[in-house]
Amino acid sequence: CFGLEEQKGVFIQGHRAPFLSVSCSVQFPLLKPFLIFSSRLFSSYPQTKTYFPHFDLSQGSAQLHGHGSKVLGAIGEAVKNIDNITGALATLSELHAYILRVDPVNFKLLSHCILCSVAAHFPNDFTPEVHAAWDKFLSQISSVLTAKYR
Repeated sequence: CFGLEEQKGVFIQGHRAPFLSVSCSVQFPLLKPFLIFSSRLFSSYPQTKTYFPHFDLSQGSAQLHGHGSKVLGAIGEAVKNIDNITGALATLSELHAYILRVDPVNFKLLSHCILCSVAAHFPNDFTPEVHAAWDKFLSQISSVLTAKYR
């Protein structure tokens, strides 16, 4: 269900790239072991905790799991709407820009933590090409999420 394949017609910033298949995108948010990226974000970049003063940020907490599931759900939506990521994440972009007022640099930090988690959980599949594809894809998501700041 979560193998590698080249998505025909998928271009990320003008490049055809191998990309992790998310044919099981409905189950994508339920990949519990993969949710380590959320705790990695808060432990590696403690300044990001300021947006979650009401959260129990200890590893394995329900709130941390909930945040990770929301992030993975948004990534799943972006994958399902690869040709219209802007439209798919418009509401999320407005939420982060106008209501939560998240510093845009945090999206880059989160992207880095997601890349580390993908590499850790799929070491044999995480080739340089897959790394580049995920990096470009997450950069595109970050760009969409920060577009409302301009």
